[in-house]
Amino acid sequence: MFLVEKLKPQYLLAIFLVLLGGFFPAPLTCLAATVSVEVVQSRDRYPAGGSYPVLFRIRISNSWYIHGTKSGRDGLLIPTILSFSDSSGLEIKETNFPAPQEKRFEYARAPIEVFSGEILVPAKLIIRKETPPGKHGIKGRLSYQACSSNSCLPPETVPVSLSLAIVPEGTRTESINQAIFDIQGVVSASSEPVAGWKFGASLWLTLFGLFLGGLALNLTPCVYPLIPITVSYFGGRGEGAGGKPLIHGILYMSGLAFTNSVLGLIASLSGNMLGTVLQNPVVLIMVVAVLLGLALSFFGLWEIRVPSGMTRLAAKNFGGYFGSFFIGLTLGIVAAPCLGPFILGLLTYVGQKGDPFLGFIYFFVLSIGIGLPLAILAVFSRGIHKLPMSGTWMVWIRKALGWVLVGMGGYLLQPLIPGDLAKSVLFASIMVAAGLHLGWLDREGSNLRIFSYLKRGFGLVLFAGALTILLVIPREGEGVRWTPFNKALIEEAVREGRPVVLDFYADWCGPCRALDKKVFRDPEVVKLSRNFLNIRVDLTTRHPEQEMLQRRYKIRGVPTIVFINREGKEERPLRIESYVDKEDVLKRMRQLVGRPSEKDGHT
Repeated sequence: MFLVEKLKPQYLLAIFLVLLGGFFPAPLTCLAATVSVEVVQSRDRYPAGGSYPVLFRIRISNSWYIHGTKSGRDGLLIPTILSFSDSSGLEIKETNFPAPQEKRFEYARAPIEVFSGEILVPAKLIIRKETPPGKHGIKGRLSYQACSSNSCLPPETVPVSLSLAIVPEGTRTESINQAIFDIQGVVSASSEPVAGWKFGASLWLTLFGLFLGGLALNLTPCVYPLIPITVSYFGGRGEGAGGKPLIHGILYMSGLAFTNSVLGLIASLSGNMLGTVLQNPVVLIMVVAVLLGLALSFFGLWEIRVPSGMTRLAAKNFGGYFGSFFIGLTLGIVAAPCLGPFILGLLTYVGQKGDPFLGFIYFFVLSIGIGLPLAILAVFSRGIHKLPMSGTWMVWIRKALGWVLVGMGGYLLQPLIPGDLAKSVLFASIMVAAGLHLGWLDREGSNLRIFSYLKRGFGLVLFAGALTILLVIPREGEGVRWTPFNKALIEEAVREGRPVVLDFYADWCGPCRALDKKVFRDPEVVKLSRNFLNIRVDLTTRHPEQEMLQRRYKIRGVPTIVFINREGKEERPLRIESYVDKEDVLKRMRQLVGRPSEKDGHT
């Protein structure tokens, strides 16, 4: 269900008129009743050469949702996008959607970000000085996909137009709709709570992992040369561990945190653009290739060197508190050969998320992990003799971090890899290769007995992790064998007296994918399906006979499963128009095939 009976009378009339003329684009047209956009203006007239607020009120019918503004990791989630075409003298910028809800659906493992009810999207209307007075307009569109709790309609666009009167610069104008602009912080009228930032266990674990990662980066050879720089700068002050050295140490660590946190913030603010670019398979492959190339530098096959002049600049003795802050700022540059590749991978991940808070906090915590040991060293600079000596063990740690980069590359490749089994095999293979390399093939520290035992123990841990991944993945058995739609197939099935299952499917439909994975791969369903001719109409892209089929079978959306008896007529009471479990599907199949359950599968 699509719950047509719950729609308002005027919507029913619109749907009836649409159904008279075909369905795709017929259902696309009727979606205008599901989502509508109204423009709320801030002035009666607009002087040229100014920037003015404007609101877009998006109304979503009851029991329907539209996705958030970010694509899913698999690239199949259709995001909500409000865009405008170029218009002479006018421009819409800084459209700012409210925080979406996180809602759980039966067909999805993780919560999905959605909008429902009514939302207000503020934006800026920019009018250039040279725009002539008079009536003007700018056109755009809202792209989205509407879903209910168990089914989805095809992706759709709604036209958005803004008409306004422009007057010469300096002309007196009146504010309108001021009340709604005063409370525009209340951006959702939905009865369901809007999800804000929640510091749950998952986020805390992520931050803790980033902090440990920052600490681990201190064990790389590129950071170790910074120790004499730190000691020579802070040790020459001749101060103990009192208040001033502590302040200098905090400023030293803050300089690094500031640099990297700004990087994370910039990456996240460009997240919509970067996230969209990273949906392109070619771009993903290029980024992964860069990460693998940087991993090879960690393995010692090639090396990035920072210019000596930059290192001397970092060691320059600037005085006062600014000097402590400055040396922290330059730490990231000097340590770039080791830190840069890791930070590049995290930048890519944060860019995909597109969340400024995440971008800032992730890099801030990572930077604290990197800078904390050096800040402590800055405060207690006389403890240099207690530090472990540089050696082959640090080169081994650098190689281990190289495998972390390889794992990042595998993570980014996930949208291009079909099926959970293939993804699990990829990550298990990376862990096995890393275990072999770090535990046995790498010769670093082979003359140190204890270190050799530690290396092999680490390799065994990676092997155990790979085995765990392969054991816990869901086993995907052989699924129902679908035949692409052909009108002649149904006619042939009627002649043979064979029932037909006609499945209307699309990759952009979450419930469809859940049915395919959880129901149509079940052994009982597969066995019983052999009594049927199983035909699939794939609507992911426009099907040649799409309009005819949707008119004939009255398809309102997907998933829709039509059961056709041996006489070639649909058994309407058996139709499925939402996500259901395997028992529901088995019940309908048994009812159509006309055999008791203990005889299923025997023709």
